[in-house]
Amino acid sequence: MNGAGPPDGAHPPHTPDAVGHDHVHGQGVVIRGAEAGRLKWVLALTATFMVAEVAGGIVAGSLALLADAGHMLTDAGALGLSLFAMRMAERPANTEKTYGYVRLEILAALLNGAALVVITGLIVHEAWTRLHAPTPVRGGVMLVVAVLGLVVNAAGTVLLHGHARGNLNLRGAYLHVLSDLLGSLGAVGAGSVILLTGWTLADPIVSLVIAVLILHSAWKLVREATEVLLEAAPANVDVAEVVEELSSIRGLSQVHDVHVWTLTSGFIALSGHGVIDSPTDHTRVLAEIQDRMAARGIGHVTFQLELRPLYQLPSRDPAP
Repeated sequence: MNGAGPPDGAHPPHTPDAVGHDHVHGQGVVIRGAEAGRLKWVLALTATFMVAEVAGGIVAGSLALLADAGHMLTDAGALGLSLFAMRMAERPANTEKTYGYVRLEILAALLNGAALVVITGLIVHEAWTRLHAPTPVRGGVMLVVAVLGLVVNAAGTVLLHGHARGNLNLRGAYLHVLSDLLGSLGAVGAGSVILLTGWTLADPIVSLVIAVLILHSAWKLVREATEVLLEAAPANVDVAEVVEELSSIRGLSQVHDVHVWTLTSGFIALSGHGVIDSPTDHTRVLAEIQDRMAARGIGHVTFQLELRPLYQLPSRDPAP
């Protein structure tokens, strides 16, 4: 006997109560569609300005601009990857992929985080080289391009801000754009210092500061995506408390084999086993399990109930 509650937006075609959740799934598609529209705008802005920043970095001889342009190139790829994963996640489940493609968004987040870590290493390497062998930088050109980049990246950040908190895939894209914004701020600061004082070391020093900020966010994203792929219990769910609450349900005892994991952003699942004394308790106990777990943000519950007489059936001695 198992509990009901197939995941919204991830029903296998044969799921009996899929019809009862169609309205929830439809809302999810609308939300994803709005997020995808914002990603398209940010991707267009990023790709367009990247070309201008490469030209400006070459003319100005600025590492900060070239580093930010290289970062924007990977951002364009990251945004495209996030958009692709988001579209794939909307595809319905089937008999081969019973959860659909929703976990592609977590893979996209992991790849985006890993790309940010690699970019950070490249920036640090080049900045370290320039600290030991300074190169001339045209502060005026650098400042103009950096200000334009600041405007573009600020627009991208505003478009995605507020939509990334509950979705790792979108957060990965947002962190790329936010790190670009930090890069532009740093380039504006370095360009101003170089223009006013001629101190070209400001360029690689600012690049190092930006790299540290990017690394912090990237590592957190990689860690969270890895936790999801390892099917670890979500940080906001205490499994011991969950077991204790389940055990407090009247008529349910010997709760065991409880597993809680995240399939994708906003989709927490639980499975477990328990014992009931009477088959008449079955429907009530399952309904209470579903309600209590929903209050904890766990929307997909599969719970197997076993009758005590069957569960405690004594073993028979082998025939002589």
